[in-house]
Amino acid sequence: MSPFATERAFHRLLTVAGQAPSVLNTQPWRLEAIRGEFAELLADPDRRLRVSDPRGRSLHVSCGAALFNLRLAVRTAGHRPLVWLLPNTAEEPRLLAAVRVSTYRPASARTRELYDRIGLRRTNREPFGERRVPEQVLADLRHAASCEGACLVLLGRHAASDLLEYVAIADDELAKDGDYQAELRAWTMSGNRREGLPSYVQGPGCADDPAPVRDFGPHGERGPVHFEALPQLAVLTTAGDGPLDWLRAGQALQRLLLTATVHGISASFLNQPLDLRDMRRRSDPHHRRGHIQMIMRLGYGPAVPRAPRRPAAELRE
Repeated sequence: MSPFATERAFHRLLTVAGQAPSVLNTQPWRLEAIRGEFAELLADPDRRLRVSDPRGRSLHVSCGAALFNLRLAVRTAGHRPLVWLLPNTAEEPRLLAAVRVSTYRPASARTRELYDRIGLRRTNREPFGERRVPEQVLADLRHAASCEGACLVLLGRHAASDLLEYVAIADDELAKDGDYQAELRAWTMSGNRREGLPSYVQGPGCADDPAPVRDFGPHGERGPVHFEALPQLAVLTTAGDGPLDWLRAGQALQRLLLTATVHGISASFLNQPLDLRDMRRRSDPHHRRGHIQMIMRLGYGPAVPRAPRRPAAELRE
């Protein structure tokens, strides 16, 4: 039976897709089952970041991550997902992907392993330990990104230091933009309370400069803390810099984050330079290793709570 054919089965897909990471936890997607035969993934324009994401890049990356979860759910239900990206943008610009299923095919052990980690994956803004991520684990993360047509570039010590300085400069520029700061506060602090959900999961303030973590606001009684001395940074790149590439980047991001969770690796993000670039409506200049879509920090972090999720019923178109 198709995983889109019954209410119970489709609710499972809504729940699983809703566990995906998203920019500022906006969760900007909806799903619709069509005649019980296939599903459509649509952008939710009410949850688009109008100031920081005018091109819609971050929205597409977020929806791509939800699409990867949807694919895993279909596979673990015993089907092979057949995905069309941007199938009909002329008539329905919100439609980002359509998913049908082929004949029964059992899921691989790795697919089930990734699926089992969906509810365990977290964005971790706490300090990480000084233990370096082993090369064999980094190789597995690079392979995960490449499976989805993206590239994970691990930065050496000097490149990581330079990137942190660039992030700090971008953060200073964004701090001067009142509209950007208002949008940031709306989604990271009051936005979730507005919807009856707990406020966004906050990390501690950073006592280091430049900081390897974003500061999203108040930290309660916790004072600034020191982070790892040599953060392990990586960038996720794609061959192009358009909507198709952004959707592929989102799928690659979620595959590598779930793979990282399998290995006990934590991740957080430092995308301020990308926000600044998008706000200026500039596409990323061509680089030898592709266009940067995500900037992340990897390491061994403590357990952290899950960010609040939208109820599955709200994700239904």
